[in-house]
Amino acid sequence: MPVVRLSGVIAAGGGLLGGRGLSIETVAPLLAKAFKTRGAKAVALSINSPGGSPVQSALIAQRIRLLAEENKLPVIAFVEDVAASGGYWLACAADEIVADPASIVGSIGVVSSGFGFHELIARHGIERRVHTSGESKSMLDPFQPEKTEDVERLKRLQSEIHDGFKGWVRERRGTRLKGADSLLFTGEFWTGQRGLELGLVDSLGELRAFLQQRFGTKVHLPVVTPRRRFLARFGLGSNLGSGFDMIGPSTLAALEERAHWQRFGL
Repeated sequence: MPVVRLSGVIAAGGGLLGGRGLSIETVAPLLAKAFKTRGAKAVALSINSPGGSPVQSALIAQRIRLLAEENKLPVIAFVEDVAASGGYWLACAADEIVADPASIVGSIGVVSSGFGFHELIARHGIERRVHTSGESKSMLDPFQPEKTEDVERLKRLQSEIHDGFKGWVRERRGTRLKGADSLLFTGEFWTGQRGLELGLVDSLGELRAFLQQRFGTKVHLPVVTPRRRFLARFGLGSNLGSGFDMIGPSTLAALEERAHWQRFGL
């Protein structure tokens, strides 16, 4: 039975840190290979993700369902440390969700965060100049005071995305959900044990032990991994110039990625 590891922050282009994360681009080849495994009785997803892009989450989840239906194979998701927000979106693509009692699941909500620098630059005598051909083009500019209408517009966008998330969870979990909407869809997250009580997961357990119990102790569990690029085989690759990036884009991306995990105490 093939195992696909879905680990990392979900972001377009393969993640925030040079392909370490999850996107439809990086995951699609792994899924295609897994579902074409000869003699497979199911496909296992090993999930460890704090979330990220709702678009990439939806694209990956849709691909999982498409391949599952085309190949008539059930999908079982196993939660490691966390399957929260977009990570839980991915877990819901499975027909069955198994979590460790101490795993983190849920966080069915939408978040947007940033910084405001307008007072900082004013103290240093820096003037911000922005020229647009549309009144909303500079919405939520971090170097200008926050506008009420911009925040309201952002909340409308978040509400639409949240509705899509809630609809997906209802579609995939159906009558297994045991909590009220006012509890499940607030963005709160829970342990796997509590997630079982709320119907967010189906059972508690660990991947190998669970699959051996269901399919026999001789079940073969090959992990589907991406093909290594030619230079990577020799320890070379996309990080060749990273030594020159002291506090550049890669550093900021690393901090942003770390912030995703720290939301869940990881």
